[in-house]
Formats: sequence, structure tokens, C-alpha cells
Amino acid sequence: MNLTGKKGLVMGVANQHSLAWASAKRLRSAGAALAMTYLDDKAKPFVEPLAQEVCAEIFEPCNVNDEGSLEAVFEQIAEQWDRLDFCFHSIAWARKDDLHGRLTDCSAEGFAESMLVSCHSFIRMAHLAEPLMRDGGSLTTLSFFGAERVVDHYNVMGPVKAALESSVRYLAHELGPKAIRVNALSAGAVATRAASGIEHFDELLNETSTKAPLRRTIDADEVGRAALFLASDYASGVTGETMHVDAGYHIEGMVFH
Repeated sequence: MNLTGKKGLVMGVANQHSLAWASAKRLRSAGAALAMTYLDDKAKPFVEPLAQEVCAEIFEPCNVNDEGSLEAVFEQIAEQWDRLDFCFHSIAWARKDDLHGRLTDCSAEGFAESMLVSCHSFIRMAHLAEPLMRDGGSLTTLSFFGAERVVDHYNVMGPVKAALESSVRYLAHELGPKAIRVNALSAGAVATRAASGIEHFDELLNETSTKAPLRRTIDADEVGRAALFLASDYASGVTGETMHVDAGYHIEGMVFH
């Protein structure tokens, strides 16, 4: 897959274990020029060496909770590149009490904030990317099986990710006439910094390796390769999809043997 001449934004890299980082490496290896963001000054020392490794041409701070922060990133892209071919969105967050507590007890403020960061930031990204994707483009976000079925300890993130997957379909419908494709990757359980916030995550990994058709968990690079596919012309007819990269775990029901 050749992305030479393509320019894309990758958001959500926290460290070398991030799924966004695996995706950035694959996108860069295919020849794409990258823009990358980091959350804040605390995160910058972990992300900057990675941005240098993939020769990121744009490297900007972005906290989607801060007014104007996401807009500033796109202003820089417009000024420096004046176009954009793809975006990869890997941003999710929930307050610890809401993530570890029952959905029944989730605060209105916590739910709204999680929805803003994890879902609406992708909608805002689409809004800002649209005028830069004059020749079409690709928008990809990350989801998880907890959007479709109950996953113990995923709690508030379940309905939030469900909203994200629904947003993918509506955005695909609205942006399709401009040849902008919108998809989600539903990644299987991978030990990342984000996953470490989920209680009993080790049990989820074990459940996957026991019940998934491939009888194993996935690795981050498998998500990266899928991200590359969706950004490439090989996926030119794919939009509005939630693609599972989870060793097949999502197909299993009540399997007894």
C-alpha cells in the first residue's frame, strides 16, 4: 500500500504502546506525511521522540477539552499543508469514579465529559477536516466490543463508544457525497496505557485468548495495519463500517466446547 504524497493527522499517541502509535508507524512506512498531537507538557516527553521517529512535519499540543485547541491544530495544518487526506482518532477518557463504578451511578457531568472527549471530538475533527479534504479522504476512529455487548468493568465507556460507532455511520452518510469515508476500528484487548484504566483487564485478555476463534489476543501492529488499509485506496469502497480487529472474538456467543 502506497500513501506517498498523502498527508494525515494522527491523534491519541500517549507512548510507544499506543494503538495510535502502531498506526502512525504503519502510515508513515507507506510513505504518508504525518501530523501528530500530544495531550500536554506532561505527555510531550513521551510523544516527541515518537513524532521525530516518523518525521512528523507538524507536532502540536491538543487537549480537546480546551476551547480552541483542536481548531488550532487544524489551522496549523491548513497553513502548512492546505490539505488533508486522512485522520486517525484515538482519543477516549472517563473520570475514574465513573469508569470504575456502575453506569447506574454515573454522574451527569462525568457522562457528558466522557462523551465530549471520546465521541464529540471525532465529530469536531470531521467538521474541521471536511474543508481540507477537497479531493476526498478518510476518517478513522477507535472503538471496542463494549459498544455492542456488555463487557464487565467497561461501564460508562460502553454507551459512549456505542455513540461513537453510531456517529461513524451518520458522518459517513453526510460526508460520502464529498468522497470522505468514515470508519471505526473495533480493536481487541491490547495492553495499552488506556486499557490499564479498566479494572481486571488481565481477565479480559485471558477471556479473549480462551474464546476468540484464533485462540489468542491481537497485537498493536495488527490494528496499525488495519488503519493503513482504511486510509489507503484499497478501502475506497468502504465507509460507515466498524471493522473488528479482535481475533474474531466478537462473533462468539454461547460456546460450550
